[in-house]
Amino acid sequence: MSVFVRVGGLFRHIGCWIKNHRLQTILFMGAVLVASAGAITYVLLKQPLPKPNITPVAIKPKLPAPKYYGLLDGTPVADQTATTAPVTAIMLENSPDARPQSGLKQAQVVYEAIAEGGITRFLALYQQNKPQLIGPVRSVRMYYVDWAAPYQASISHIGGSAAALAEVRNGNYRDLDQFFNAAYYWRATDRYAPHNVYTSFEKLDALNAAKGYTSSSFTGLIRTDSKPTGTPDATNINVTISGPLYNSQYTYDPATNTYQRNQAGAPHLDREDGQITPSVVVVLKVDMSLIMEDGWRENITTNGSGEAQIFQNGTAQTATWSKADRASPLKLTGADGKDLAFNRGQTWITAIPTNTGSVTWQ
Repeated sequence: MSVFVRVGGLFRHIGCWIKNHRLQTILFMGAVLVASAGAITYVLLKQPLPKPNITPVAIKPKLPAPKYYGLLDGTPVADQTATTAPVTAIMLENSPDARPQSGLKQAQVVYEAIAEGGITRFLALYQQNKPQLIGPVRSVRMYYVDWAAPYQASISHIGGSAAALAEVRNGNYRDLDQFFNAAYYWRATDRYAPHNVYTSFEKLDALNAAKGYTSSSFTGLIRTDSKPTGTPDATNINVTISGPLYNSQYTYDPATNTYQRNQAGAPHLDREDGQITPSVVVVLKVDMSLIMEDGWRENITTNGSGEAQIFQNGTAQTATWSKADRASPLKLTGADGKDLAFNRGQTWITAIPTNTGSVTWQ
């Protein structure tokens, strides 16, 4: 009992002291609490923090939207699908009674050559451009088939020479001959036959779709965004192909970086769209002769190689043309043997006879 009495007395003594020393007690207890809090804080801060469970996310740089260009003339198109749109090649007449033509200014590549008796004819190729009046449409020749073949093109024409028809009807071509597809062509009433057959891309697109011709795969010319540099050295070009009614002239327009095409001494007009203005003019020197088929026909050597003159950006460049075979694309190379690059836009290719044709410029 004495132990309990002593302990009880101690507590009474402490209680009396606290009662008589309130301020000191409060200060003491405050100090104890502060010290305790500091000690606890110190212990907590010394403990390692748990690592956050964060998965790093790679931030990809924002890339510019891709650009797409048509294979035929190198101009911008909406998307990848548009680059492989079907190509249609149309035979267009160039006799004086067929002028002015319709739809020729919108052609993306044009091949020009003599069809018969010095009269020239055009193989006009379209991929993205879709004129709704095109003509007059005429017959095809073998060398135009040679130029059209590498583009996997549908060939729109009205008959043709015996050799050309045998080729385009052999099952390896996309033949849109008016003879078998008359509903997709019509005869205009403001011109007389045979210079009055017309078509449109509303009709030709429907005909291509009906035959399953929905895309074309081919190797086009290399295209570039080059601009004029230095002083132009070829601003006036004269091309002699056969005679005064068919010879052509080109005047370079630096404001548009194009060539205003003249024919027979006057502007060469598209009836609906005005003067024809290609971005690139190409002149091929080719061997040409007469051969007997269904009568005497012009024959142009399209395979092999020869000299060419290239005009773009107001300048002239001597080049070499080559074509391995009918299915191979036309190639144009420089003195170093490398493929040349061409400005985007309409490319006009004229084949002149090696022995009688000429091209000069200044």
